[in-house]
Parts: sequence; structure tokens; C-alpha cells
Amino acid sequence: MASYHLNVKTISRSQGRSSTAAAAYRSAERIACERYGVEHDYTRKGGVVHTEILAPDGVSDWIADRAGLWNAVEAKETRKNSVVAREWEVALPSELSDAARRELVHDFAFELVERYGVVADVAIHAPHREGDQRNHHAHILTTTRRAGADGFGEKTRELDVKKTSSVEVSVMRATWADLQNAALERNGEDERVDHRSLEAQREEAERTAREAEERGREEETLRLRLVAEALHREPEPKLGPRTSAIERRAKQEAEREGVAYIPVTERGAEVAHRRAERSLFEAVRERFDAARDTYTAERERGQGRRDAATSALRALVEKERAREALKGAEREAEQRAAQELIEARKREEARLVREKAEAQRVAEELRTQEAAAHVAREEAFRRARERARDPRSDAEIARDARQIEDIREQTKRQREEDKRDRGRGRSR
Repeated sequence: MASYHLNVKTISRSQGRSSTAAAAYRSAERIACERYGVEHDYTRKGGVVHTEILAPDGVSDWIADRAGLWNAVEAKETRKNSVVAREWEVALPSELSDAARRELVHDFAFELVERYGVVADVAIHAPHREGDQRNHHAHILTTTRRAGADGFGEKTRELDVKKTSSVEVSVMRATWADLQNAALERNGEDERVDHRSLEAQREEAERTAREAEERGREEETLRLRLVAEALHREPEPKLGPRTSAIERRAKQEAEREGVAYIPVTERGAEVAHRRAERSLFEAVRERFDAARDTYTAERERGQGRRDAATSALRALVEKERAREALKGAEREAEQRAAQELIEARKREEARLVREKAEAQRVAEELRTQEAAAHVAREEAFRRARERARDPRSDAEIARDARQIEDIREQTKRQREEDKRDRGRGRSR
């Protein structure tokens, strides 16, 4: 489902930040900051799928060099608390292709350039590999001074002063919503986004429902009241990077164990509750739309109110059965996937046990071989020491050893002969 997100932040020296570092990180490039004498190297950072720089007409070509651009920005600002850049962070529809997302971001950056006369540095990021794979987003860094043929000029005070900045941001929020909806329409998507608050959307739905009721349009009135009721909720709270990481790890752990994911933080549980409420309203509205469409079609075919209502109820029941069948199939698929995951984990654990046993066996063999080698070395050292203490040569030692062995053999034979003689004497 397409969602709306636009957040505007400033890059200020009072925060200990610099535009060179911000640009290097968002574009995954290396930029040497001339003001602070440091190099910001983010070339190993992944996930950046597209970058480009847009500038007003008549600006020199050097502005297209990212390092030169932001070093010039830093050189132009002299105050220690200067706001050196402004960031426009936007969420991109996952329903669009990469090319369509690039075109959408380019169009919005062009609007910023045209409206404020600034330079826009665009970086589109892909979803994090461990996060929500629909989270395509873009960071657009804009200068806080207008750019011209002679370089940077006056500050964009309309974005700095509170009285006018809220108006300007509201205008750009509406512009981003219009551009996003136009892109969704070109892509054949039915989803639309709305930049307004839930309260403003609900008030408009209620007003339109009253107008439809006054004109006697019962079906439209009911539909708009359902829309207004769905908008009668609190905004979904933001998790933040730390809480998102905690919930992401909990979800991955649940998937590995083949159990249902349960939020582990209070904020995560609140988000899950709000999303469940939205899903319930969407399901109710979907059922109503199916029944309404069937009723209208039957009335157009000449059916009476009662017959058309019966057909609408029948369509509603059939749709509910289809939903239940789909849910059942999804549950079975999830159970199969969980069982396969459990079996894969068991196989992996068995493989690790076998590898551990094999490693222990090899280690034991090595210890045995090492012990045997140690005994052999000790025996060799002992013999070497004996030879060192004995003045005889090796040949003499070998000769004496043979003589001793011959004497042992002779003594053995003599004992055997004496034993046989004693045996013959006893026999006589």
C-alpha cells in the first residue's frame, strides 16, 4: 500500500554537523572537507541506487561536482551556528519501478529548484536488507542559498522564518502528494496518498457524506461514512531506528523458531494494534464495496430492490468464503514454511553436531600423534645422551651388542639341552 512521508530537516553547525559529511554519506562517496581538514569516506556503504544534482539555469558547470558544491557551501557560511543545508526525506511507492521512482524524485527536486532557486543533491536509497523491503526512499539535500551564475547569493529566508516556513513546507507537502498520485495513476495503481492530517481528511469525508445524504444518495453516504469512521483513529506512532531494530530482531527470531511474532516493545505493540484496526476497517469497506457493486449491477439489469439485495448478500457471502479460503491457504503455506524452517534448523544442528564430533576426532588423533612424536623425540634424546656418555664408537657399541646377544643365545641353548638331558635321565 502506498504511504505518504515527507520530512524536512536542517543540517546545522550548531548540531556538530557539516554539509560535506551529509552529502558523502547519502551519496556513498568520498568527500574531503576543506573547512575541517577531514575526509568523509562512505564508498563502502551500500544501498544507494541513484544520485544526481539539479541546479537552476545559468549556474556554472562546476556545481555538478558534489565535493566542489558542498565545499563551496561550507566556505560561503561564516557563522559557527550556520544552517548549511536542508534535507527533504521522502518515501517512494514500492508499486513503481526503479525508473518511475527516479522520475518521481527528479520531478520533486526540480520543483524545489524552481521554487527556491537552490541546488538539489538527490540520492535514492534501496530498502535495507534486514528491514521492510517496501521502504524505498530518497534524500534530497538542498542549499540554503540561492545559486546563480556568480555562485551562491542570498539565503532562502522564507524557509528559515517560522511564519513563512510552515506555509512553504505545506505547499511542498501538497506538491509531493500530487506528484506521487500522478505517478501512481500513470502506473495503473488505484492507491492514492494524502498529505493532510487524519483529522482534516475525516472532516472532509464527513462533510461530503452530509452533502451526499442531502442529495438522497444513500450508497455514497454510507461509503463516505465508512471512510470517515476509518479515519477516526490516532496517527500511527513512529518506532524510531532503535525500536525498529529491536522489533526486527524479534520478528526474525520468531520466523527462525516457527512461531507467531509478538511485539516486544510498548511502542511496537501500539503500532501493531493500530495496524490491526486499519486492517479491520479495510476489510469492512471491501465487503461493503462488493455488496454495493453487486446491488448496483443487479438494479441496472432491471432487478427489484429485494432481488438485488439478495444478490448483493450472496456476493458478500461468496466473497467472505473466498477470503476464508485464501486465509486458510495462507495459514497452510505459513505452517509449511514454518515446518520446513524447523526441519532445516534440525538438519543444520545435526550437521553442526557431526562437524563438531569430526573436529574432536581429528583433534584427538592429532593429540595422539603428538604424544607419540613426543615419546619418539624423548627416546632419541635419551639414546643421544647415552652415546654422548659412552666413549666407544657406534661400530664398537654394535659389536658389543651382538656379542651380548650371542652369549644370551648360547646360554638359552645350553639351558634347553640341560633340560632335555634331565628329562632322559628321569625316563630311564
